[in-house]
Amino acid sequence: MSWHVQNENFILDSTRIFMKAFHLLLFDGSLIFPECILIFGLILLLMIDSTSDQKDRPWLYFISSTSLVMSNVNLSNFLFYLCSTLCIPLSVEYIECTEMAITEFLLFVLTATLGGMFLCGANDFITIFVAPECFSLCSYLLSGYTKKDVRSNEATMKYLLMGGASSSILVHGFSWLYGLSGGEIELQEIVNGLINTQMYNSPGISIALIFITVGIGFKLSPAPSHQWTPDVYEGSPTPVVAFLSVTSKVAASASATRIFDIPFYFSSNEWHLLLEILAILSMILGNLIAITQTSMKRMLAYSSIGQIGYVIIGIIVGDSNDGYASMITYMLFYISMNLGAFACIVLFGLRTGTDNIRDYAGLYTKDPFLALSLALCLLSLGGLPPLAGFFGKLYLFWCGWQAGLYFLVFIGLLTSVVSIYYYLKIIKLLMTGRNQAITPHVRNYRRSPSNNSIELSMIVCVIASTIPGISMNPIIAIAQDTLF
Repeated sequence: MSWHVQNENFILDSTRIFMKAFHLLLFDGSLIFPECILIFGLILLLMIDSTSDQKDRPWLYFISSTSLVMSNVNLSNFLFYLCSTLCIPLSVEYIECTEMAITEFLLFVLTATLGGMFLCGANDFITIFVAPECFSLCSYLLSGYTKKDVRSNEATMKYLLMGGASSSILVHGFSWLYGLSGGEIELQEIVNGLINTQMYNSPGISIALIFITVGIGFKLSPAPSHQWTPDVYEGSPTPVVAFLSVTSKVAASASATRIFDIPFYFSSNEWHLLLEILAILSMILGNLIAITQTSMKRMLAYSSIGQIGYVIIGIIVGDSNDGYASMITYMLFYISMNLGAFACIVLFGLRTGTDNIRDYAGLYTKDPFLALSLALCLLSLGGLPPLAGFFGKLYLFWCGWQAGLYFLVFIGLLTSVVSIYYYLKIIKLLMTGRNQAITPHVRNYRRSPSNNSIELSMIVCVIASTIPGISMNPIIAIAQDTLF
């Protein structure tokens, strides 16, 4: 009896909160309308989870997906929306097969998306710090979602400790800028404050730049701030890895473009040099170490470190020579290529229980559709024409060349060839037809008719990894009008 009374009280309290939030949205919330829709979706998920004995999963998926679709009224939020919308169907069958709690998973994904969306519109240090922390806290919880997995717990602990340390370093860098600008927290006001206090060329600016670069570097995961990436990729549930592999890059890129370009306007040479070093290290180390990996998830972890080196080229170029447009375009293609590859890994893992690269040998003989899909996504990540990855890299490198970053572009081209080598090595394994080379996992491989949502997400990503290369002009035109 008391349980029913508590349930009724919860429903009444939730309804009051919902109505108050709706009133604020209607009269005062036009600027954060997309975020408010996601908040309403979160409240509805909580209400259904708290009042229903039998969790109605189709309704939970429907509310989550609808909240994401309706919140995409702002083009600057599109990348976060795209990541979450593709990751939710990618996770459905995996969560059901592993018997994990669905509601909490969806809550964490939507809350992380909410933090990313707030970050896209952030123009002050408080929001730029709090929004990524909202995203990061959900990322820690998602990475440790399989509580009984020792590897997952170890990866989560490393992720949490390094994430906390990087956040404290980042906020320490903010405090330097806050003090030097005379107590300003808005990005443009900080520039004005530095001019008024005549501190824009002081040594304190260099100290702030170093601290902030280290703090953002953890989120962006370029070398040498990449140590957490392989462990988290290997230990976390595969759908979580897929989500983190793209959203963390989008969030960090959104932070970097605002912070480096506005408060450090007078120190452009210094932060350009720092980012060039990070880009070179990332492209070389990420792609070279990826060659030696035996786990598919660890290989994609090091591959993502190399990929972020290419993205940094767009950040360095900036507004001039379409640098940000090339970065957004490549990030859009990277989301589809990476999530497509992870969708294939999720399917193969559910059907065989392994993610070892050697265990993929001969997959084409059992499941040609999955093998071809994985091959297309990997070739697109490598940048082979006429796939989307080729045109994305071409646009990015062309903008870098126009800006005079000749050495960076040369390193990018060289490491792209290296990445094609280890991607082709995997594709060769997939297509092998020799019986002695086919592993027991592939011999006992059985296609499951129930993985429709994962296959749907995979098909969308594969199409997006191939077709957009033919119609680049509209995508570039949209990207040129967008800055996160």
